[in-house]
Amino acid sequence: MGRQAELEKAFDAALAQIERLLRSGIETVEGASAKPKLEELAKELKRERANALARHSIDRDWLQRTVRSVVEWLPDTELTLVAALGAIVRAAPTPLS
Repeated sequence: MGRQAELEKAFDAALAQIERLLRSGIETVEGASAKPKLEELAKELKRERANALARHSIDRDWLQRTVRSVVEWLPDTELTLVAALGAIVRAAPTPLS
């Protein structure tokens, strides 16, 4: 599988995790519904997925900020979403120096 296909698969896996969490009715660590945060994250991931596939790289700063944000509100019992976001970084082509 090529790097582009791996990157696409990683984004899809993260989006699948979001769908799973939406179906579960998960709450944030503060006890509020996580639905608005998950829906916004899904929208951002779809946008970034399209951008990353077009330019053959990810916006690492955006992804780093996103992971930090998610860790702030996501319960510790649901770290599979964080792992899925990390897989995007691992699948991304290494920038040329």
